[in-house]
Amino acid sequence: MKTILLIFVLFFTACSTKNYEFTQTKIVIIKSPKLKFADVGYLRNSQKSIELEIFVAGTAVEKIAINHVICVSDGCMSKRSFNEEYLHASYPEEILQNVLLGKAIYEGQNKVKTEDGFEQNIQNADVDISYKVTSNAIFFKDSKNAILLKLKDTNE
Repeated sequence: MKTILLIFVLFFTACSTKNYEFTQTKIVIIKSPKLKFADVGYLRNSQKSIELEIFVAGTAVEKIAINHVICVSDGCMSKRSFNEEYLHASYPEEILQNVLLGKAIYEGQNKVKTEDGFEQNIQNADVDISYKVTSNAIFFKDSKNAILLKLKDTNE
């Protein structure tokens, strides 16, 4: 019986361990109808997954893990379902991971290269997005849907 229990524990522990290639400490601000945070966070990523762990007053309050689904403290859901519940239903499925990694959104629509990164301004019937990426900060604001995501290096 002990052997079976040991194998069971080792199997599930191994499956839950993530090996991230990059870890960065960021000042994180998230404001949406369902999420509101402003403090320090850790952004970890590998080629296949991303994790944003957010702290308030030194205590971990939320962890957002992204791979083929998005997991938060309330459970895991598809990217589309996450957008519908936490952001906006019209957003492309990959928008959160692209913003966290500082990649172009909406397939690079209206992308303008700047001296230190790029900017995108996207307006349509559903969104009014201002998105700026520099070497030390990411700024995403959707004025129409009251959503703000801001990540800034802590060494600034």
